[in-house]
Amino acid sequence: MVAEPMERTGVPPNRRRTILMAMIGGRTGNRVVSRRARWALFSSIVLIAGFTDWNYARAEETFSAVAKDVQAIFENSKDAIVKIESEDSHGLLVGTGFFVSPTGLIYTSYRVAGESSDIVAEFGSCRYPARRLVADIRSGIAILKISPVAPTPYIALGDSDSIATASGVVILGFPLDESVTPNYGVVGGLDQGHQNRFFATTLIRANIAAQRGEEGAPLLNLDGHVVGIVVGSVDDRTACYALPIKAAEKVRSDYIRFGEIRQGWVGVTAVDREETEHESKVVINKIEDNSPAHIAGVQPGDVLLSIGTVKIHSTSDIPSACFFLTVNQTVPVTVFRGGQEVQVDVVPSQAQQPLGNVAIPLYAPGYLINSDSLRLRIEN
Repeated sequence: MVAEPMERTGVPPNRRRTILMAMIGGRTGNRVVSRRARWALFSSIVLIAGFTDWNYARAEETFSAVAKDVQAIFENSKDAIVKIESEDSHGLLVGTGFFVSPTGLIYTSYRVAGESSDIVAEFGSCRYPARRLVADIRSGIAILKISPVAPTPYIALGDSDSIATASGVVILGFPLDESVTPNYGVVGGLDQGHQNRFFATTLIRANIAAQRGEEGAPLLNLDGHVVGIVVGSVDDRTACYALPIKAAEKVRSDYIRFGEIRQGWVGVTAVDREETEHESKVVINKIEDNSPAHIAGVQPGDVLLSIGTVKIHSTSDIPSACFFLTVNQTVPVTVFRGGQEVQVDVVPSQAQQPLGNVAIPLYAPGYLINSDSLRLRIEN
């Protein structure tokens, strides 16, 4: 039996005429409609058919353009993607990293190389032992360095602040130990937390099913620039979380300046209240003695409006703002007090409490949400 051609409509050609005649009033066995009704229906069908064909053509053209963009990104960036192998107490770990400079500097995931040993970076036909410079459990990334005999290919960094919901993004990684592979999707959201946890900073949720081996992969915009680093998967790998590249650069900046990660601490506790004032419901209810906030003049009862350039609307905004605090680097803090806005300059100090034993959730690193308050320091 030979199947009839379906074309785009999903209906065999010899049946399309019968269906069309029935719709415009032709004989189909037992029904005829008036001429006026026939032509009215016919005109509608022509318009609908034309609109459907136009939409199909436009969708086909859009898909083709996106595919070409992804292919171009893949060809331009694939040589800078690095397979990372390491070992921990459980055995071999395999993931993805990528070069961000011609000197052999690599960004990858903390899970891939944050606590493991015998780290090897493989790209093209080259294999190099890699030295770990930074392992930051708070952000979920690790920074590695190799000593190449020649400059390495690298990917330019983009502006992660420009990423918005529905932005097109691509990841390039080594899924399931296969060769480097592109994967395309869109940004599903910019999340501050998940399942009763605050993240250390806002994470990009990409609707891309990142597979085993793709943690540490770069998240690229459609210009081919890195805007994030894949740090974990979501809901059985139906999506993934990526640390914005701006946050990764904060980690690298700390290492360059101090030789270690130095999170700024200001020494206040804040809570959400029911009423909103100046678009914020965050009120400061406690200040540590001799803390940077105390020295700067922050007072209990102040409504917190902003930290640096980050607007504060609820306590969920605070971790992301505090992520970018740097020791001894002045940051303006704006509060609402006595019917007016007041700005004070706070100079964060070194966090008084060490990070301690903080577990990374399956989806991303973060903080457990306290039911009644949020302290502006590293705390579990």
